[in-house]
Amino acid sequence: MKQGIFTIAEHTALTEQVCKMRLVGDVSDITAPGQFINIKLDGLFLRRPISVYDRDDTSVTIIYKVVGKGTEQLQQMQVGQTLDVLTGLGNGYDISRCTDHAVLLGGGVGVPPLYLLAKTLLAAGKRVSVVLGFNTADEVFCEQEVAALGADVTVTTVDGSHGVKGFVTDALPADYDYFFTCGPEPMLKAVYRATRTSGQFSFEERMGCSFGACMGCSCKTVTGYKRICKDGPVLEKEEILWAD
Repeated sequence: MKQGIFTIAEHTALTEQVCKMRLVGDVSDITAPGQFINIKLDGLFLRRPISVYDRDDTSVTIIYKVVGKGTEQLQQMQVGQTLDVLTGLGNGYDISRCTDHAVLLGGGVGVPPLYLLAKTLLAAGKRVSVVLGFNTADEVFCEQEVAALGADVTVTTVDGSHGVKGFVTDALPADYDYFFTCGPEPMLKAVYRATRTSGQFSFEERMGCSFGACMGCSCKTVTGYKRICKDGPVLEKEEILWAD
């Protein structure tokens, strides 16, 4: 984990509630897809954890949804302003577990980390199918960007206004040997029931410290409680014990 000052280089709206921001700074601690950063915002006690969408040698790109005071404040920030950021948080996805054909399933704000994951898998010579789930066509983002990487992309919408009508589990491909997923817990539970192989789940969880000190984001597993921020956010299918 590193703390640094990052400069906003790009900041654009993707949908009415979803924004994309590129931050320039020291990204050397971001080493795996699925990790996240934690942003300090003026006047707010807790930092805001946001997953990594992409990174290069000098910058990290995030995509966030405006849902409260922190993200509302972030939305108002302009190119050239700076942010205090913790980087290299979380364990990220382990792509070595996939031997040939990976399916990636993301819902809503669980979509962004799948971009860097798809890029990494494709660079490793894997076949990649991606299923992105949203409520309506107005909420869809990242479809073209992920497809441009070379992945096979399917979009589902609950109301059927774009792509396949239904949920991500309604568009699972017939053949795959491993899966990766990120999204709200009801979606993750549905993916758990619908998938037939091993896989990795990235959990969206409210976090206090974001580096394992407060135990506020613990999840029960077969080996005891794990901290989503430190031991996760990625957990393997076989270790998860779902709360009722």
